[in-house]
Amino acid sequence: MAQLRAPSPVATGSAADFIPPKPTLPKLREAARGCRGCDLWVNATQTVFGEGSAAAEVMLVGEQPGDQEDRQGHPFVGPSGKLLDLALEQAGIDRSRIYVTNSVKHFKFVPIERGRRLHKKPNAGEIRACNPWLREEIRLLKPKVIVALGATAAQALLGNHFKVTQNRGKPVPSDLAEAVIATVHPSAVLRARDGDRDQAREEFFRDIQAVAAYLRGKKAKVAGSR
Repeated sequence: MAQLRAPSPVATGSAADFIPPKPTLPKLREAARGCRGCDLWVNATQTVFGEGSAAAEVMLVGEQPGDQEDRQGHPFVGPSGKLLDLALEQAGIDRSRIYVTNSVKHFKFVPIERGRRLHKKPNAGEIRACNPWLREEIRLLKPKVIVALGATAAQALLGNHFKVTQNRGKPVPSDLAEAVIATVHPSAVLRARDGDRDQAREEFFRDIQAVAAYLRGKKAKVAGSR
């Protein structure tokens, strides 16, 4: 079994220590490569920063990069990303016009046999340390809708009290955007048991369709006010 390297003693405790003056998205992306806010950088291949349109109306926020994202350096390019692409396509949301990112920018994992790496949920300190990157992305993009994919993202945005199971698919007012809409992470759909996977997929697609419906409703109101 592969061994993880020892945690670095130089972690500062917050990504805020690495945010450049007068940040732009390109500046943030470059600065995040050297982030030492927590120890996750020690074992990750690279930082995986957000990507997408700088004029995006919709920002999708996941938990953290997965194995393929860590290897390739881009968010949502593995199996979860393919399912997300399909859900967006069926809802009529053009992925080239959105922005995708994660609450945590490094892959946290447990090494297992034959070089495989098993995802491990980031802890509260790691999420808190990385949160300044996400807040700056939101501040610069000013999206109309933020879609929280999974509990980690939802709670990083809306607080630890928020329950995805009780509020999924519903627009929640927020000072971060006009609305935050939470759903499960697509990886949860892929992990569902065979007998439950079709329903989990249908519910996930329905939540993404709720995002599209919200955007259509906003545009209809603007057109009607002219």
